[in-house]
Parts: sequence; structure tokens; C-alpha cells
Amino acid sequence: MGLILSLQGGMAVGKTTAAGYLAAHEPRVHVMFEDISAPAAEVRRRGLDKHRFEDYLEIQRLFIQNELDRWQTARRYPCAVTDLGAQEIEFDTLYYPVSIGQDWPVAAALAPELTALRRCAARRTLYLEASPAVLRARKEGDATRDRGFFDHTVRNLLPAKRAWFAALPTTDFLDTSRMSAEQAGAAVQAWVDRQLSLEQ
Repeated sequence: MGLILSLQGGMAVGKTTAAGYLAAHEPRVHVMFEDISAPAAEVRRRGLDKHRFEDYLEIQRLFIQNELDRWQTARRYPCAVTDLGAQEIEFDTLYYPVSIGQDWPVAAALAPELTALRRCAARRTLYLEASPAVLRARKEGDATRDRGFFDHTVRNLLPAKRAWFAALPTTDFLDTSRMSAEQAGAAVQAWVDRQLSLEQ
């Protein structure tokens, strides 16, 4: 298995833009962009409602399986960098119910799936961050993506997500608040270069 790295962070922080920069400038890595189209389509087809416990479990099973499949692809490359990844899916699975005021026993109900997901954790993660004001400005400046969940995420999930990743010894942080897209991309490439150099 090759080296698997991940880019994490809040909505509109610039993960996908940085991944695009990496794909264009770093030939040693295979960049895997976030793609949740398949599980999202299945959720719509089945009419699942994330505000109902049993439906929520089914939704997360779909997203977890999507990530397991993605990891199987990533591990074929000498180095793969994923836009999001297993740790993000685990966080969302466990913390989304809390963010809407539900005390569902998700960890117990999805214990086998979460165990499998944890085996897919990236070797190292770069957590991109920016102030809420910067995130909002970037969100409002990008009309190409639907971010209807933005306010809930920033208000109710982002602080917990940052703490979650900070508790993992494999996480590095990059504050992109004062960086242009080009500067952030170059910083991400430099981080990847350091990880690759440690493999030699």
C-alpha cells in the first residue's frame, strides 16, 4: 500500500481548490477529489431522511461504503491525496446528530462500519482552516457549488471538527485566512513534499 494523505477542513476553506493546484503541479501524487454523488443519489432515490434515526443509519452506511471503496482505489497508488477522507466521514457520522440536538446511539449501531472506516485513516492529514468571516466571503464568492448547509456547519460543527482533528497526532494545520488560492495551493504542495521526503 502506498502513502495516503488527506486534506480536511471547513466548508469553503479551499480544499478542492488546493487539491486542484496539487493535481496540476505535483506529478508524484494521485489526487482524489471529493465525490459523494453515488451515495447522495441513492439517498434521494430511497427518500431517506437524515432527521430520522433509522434513516440516518442507512445514509451513513452508504457514505461509509463510498469511502471504503475510495480507499481501495487510493491504496493502489504510490501516493494518493484525498479531498476529505475516512476521518471526516467518521466525524460527521458521530457528530451530526449532536449538532441537531439528537442523542442517538450511533457509535453502537454502526460499530462494525466505523471499525472498518478507521482502518482507512490517512497516514497524515493537513487541516485547512480560516476564520468564519473568511469562510463566508469565500462561500459567497463561489456560485458554482451548493452550500445550503454552510451556516449550520460553521455554527454547530466546525469548532468540534477542529478539536476532533487536533486530538489526532497525525494532523497538521494550515491557516489559509490570509492566503490567495495560489499561495494555499503552494503551501499544500510543500506539505506533501515533506511527507514524501519522510518516505525516502
